[in-house]
Amino acid sequence: MTPRRLLLLASVALLPLAAEAQTADTRAVRPATRQPLLIPGKTTLFQRVILRPGATLHAQPGAAQGRPVAGFSVAHVYARRDGWIEIGREADGRVDGWVREERAIDWRHAMVGAFTNPAGRERAMFLRDAASLRGLLTSPQIGPEAAALRAAAGQPGSPVLAMEPETFIDIQRNFYLLPILEAETVQRRDGTQMRMLEVISAPAELRQAPTQADPARLRDFRGAIVFVVDTTISMQPYIDRTREAIRRIVGRIGDTAVRDNFRFGMVAYRADISSRPQLEYVTSLVAAPDLSRPPSAILPALEGVRAATVSTEQFDEDAIAGLRVGLDQVDWPQFGGRYMVLITDAGALDATDPKSQTRLGIPEIRALAEARGVALFAIHLLTPEGRANHAQARAQYTELTRAGAAGSLYFPVEGGSPQAFERVVNGLTNALFRQVADTVGRPVGGVEPARTPEAERIAQQVEIVGTAMRLAYLGREGGTTAPDVVRSFVTDRDLADPTLAALDVRVLLTRNQLSDLSQALTRILDAGLAGRTDPRSFFGQLRAAFAATARDPQRLGNLARVGQALGEYLDGLPYQSQVMELTEQEWLAMGAAAQRELINGIEAKLRLYQEFAARPDLWVTLDGRPGGEAFFPVPLEALP
Repeated sequence: MTPRRLLLLASVALLPLAAEAQTADTRAVRPATRQPLLIPGKTTLFQRVILRPGATLHAQPGAAQGRPVAGFSVAHVYARRDGWIEIGREADGRVDGWVREERAIDWRHAMVGAFTNPAGRERAMFLRDAASLRGLLTSPQIGPEAAALRAAAGQPGSPVLAMEPETFIDIQRNFYLLPILEAETVQRRDGTQMRMLEVISAPAELRQAPTQADPARLRDFRGAIVFVVDTTISMQPYIDRTREAIRRIVGRIGDTAVRDNFRFGMVAYRADISSRPQLEYVTSLVAAPDLSRPPSAILPALEGVRAATVSTEQFDEDAIAGLRVGLDQVDWPQFGGRYMVLITDAGALDATDPKSQTRLGIPEIRALAEARGVALFAIHLLTPEGRANHAQARAQYTELTRAGAAGSLYFPVEGGSPQAFERVVNGLTNALFRQVADTVGRPVGGVEPARTPEAERIAQQVEIVGTAMRLAYLGREGGTTAPDVVRSFVTDRDLADPTLAALDVRVLLTRNQLSDLSQALTRILDAGLAGRTDPRSFFGQLRAAFAATARDPQRLGNLARVGQALGEYLDGLPYQSQVMELTEQEWLAMGAAAQRELINGIEAKLRLYQEFAARPDLWVTLDGRPGGEAFFPVPLEALP
């Protein structure tokens, strides 16, 4: 098994940031409108969130019906109420609706990561938790320990969630988004400083329907659902309803254009037959999804599936053996959408059970599914007969079906009634089929949309899983494998040689923000040049210059450090800035040579900003609209 490589967030949904103007200028002044919420402790920076895949937009908090919004959109926050947040694309007072707070991630700073060229260094590793990375960064054996982690990446239990792409992606030629949520500087014993970054590492997300972005590449996307069905003595009503759900979708496909893109399969399983041969089999591949035959070819095989006529020795059955057959005996590489749905009223024999045919446990079979890129779902029938078994089975199948941002793809059927099961299996089958049909741009009519909270929840989770499948497919087609959507931790230095940078930390600045920053630095430069004969006048001239042009002169009246004049969007960034932290006492103590060096550095940065502004190819309009706010990912080292 190899570790998955990192594919990055596309830039299609990022919204404009709040631009801070420290000077009076000629920009149009809009009428007073409602403003987004400010970040606590800030006076000009608005709250922003990154929306998780699966977020839905509602007219009011708690409203039952909502419409999906693009995962990893960035929005301004206008209100927070009872676990909901009101969001808007712009900072101009226009709101779009409400989303659940749990479906959003606060993004205080517009920091992003940008990979350096990997030539001559190791690929960056994205780790599961902060403790693992902090321990690595402070270890005296950082190089060997990093090598061991890299060698074990991709194995079950490894803290390495993803790896940097093997090839170099130039952020200035092919913009991508690797949002940084938090940053911490770790000091090593040898004096080396390494930044520990909490990031959202995620597959590139296509805007709106994926076919609008690249229809040719997705037209051949194919999907398969393999039902892994418990066929013990109590299961006949559920077998019948599963067969009918398949029959309905096959009928919908008919002779439509999507008939070549979707197939079903089924695996039946029971339990050990050594002492009860009347059970006939432990596992049976009823039918594999077969693209060489029409979709309806599976139906005769399904007619022969019947529940056992004798009971098993114990309540748990060999579900893992059934899953293993589905993973091993289906030709998954020919499918982009890979889904297996377990249907059972009992728990699974664990690895220690002598009756287990595979001697695999839940973690192991889940790892096998991940290695094959197969998403596992579980429909668990909570029948009265299995009451004593429910808690154990629920824990097993919740763990089995964990799927990153989608959560656990575990669907319990309270009471285990065949009618309730029918609603769940139909909702799940319809949602999975719609994902494939929409992906290839060939939607099929007559498929029941989600109309109940239960169906909506299924559809939302399937949307996330379907997106991951689509992106993994695109990654495979393009030679890059997409990881799950995760929050992870990475360092900005090469672990084998911490003197080499692996990631540049950058700040997304708008043209207006860069213009404001340039004007502020110009005033600092002017004050510094004017104070060459009398350094004690430097801060006085700064206060006068900024107070005369700022929107809020009182805020700068007690200017204690230069950073107060440069904009709140630079406060709290993970870098040490001689200019930002400079106080009047430090300025006077520097001496003429150091003062001159600092002023020369400011002048050099101003020239750099002029170069940035003069090159339109460096700027990106992140919301994709003509005339939208343009951004540039400015490296920390280029900031004052």
